[in-house]
Amino acid sequence: MPIMPFPGTTDIMKRILLCCLLPWLLSAARAEAPTLELSVGLYRIQAEVAATQKMRMTGLMHRTEMAAGAGMLFVFTEKQKHCMWMRNTLIPLSVAFIDEQGVIINIEDMQPQTDAAHCAGGPARYALETNAGWFAVRKIAAGTRIAGLERAPAPN
Repeated sequence: MPIMPFPGTTDIMKRILLCCLLPWLLSAARAEAPTLELSVGLYRIQAEVAATQKMRMTGLMHRTEMAAGAGMLFVFTEKQKHCMWMRNTLIPLSVAFIDEQGVIINIEDMQPQTDAAHCAGGPARYALETNAGWFAVRKIAAGTRIAGLERAPAPN
């Protein structure tokens, strides 16, 4: 005789399964992102690279922490005045907008779970997100060059 679940238990079982699988799925998605070591003077950043539309749209959403020397590099298909926001992003971040030559255009600090637009001050090819204050603590400002961008994969 087959075992029949109690009424409503299949929804509960689905929710439990989803809760158990969600962290694994998110970590699997992160594992797909290539990484790239960038340098700013003496400082190094191990950056996940968001070179696809899907990765750029997801960014650092739903993460509860990021390592001190880590970040995410957004590689855009076109240089223009790109903007970033923090919907579903749980950690405070700083973002540096970077031109085609690897020079920082401007840096913006962003608060978690907000829809405020933080935009490049000019045409940007890249954006580099770090933990909030990473650039300020190291006295890195507009006009500083980021090395290693030439090794970033082409965007698509």
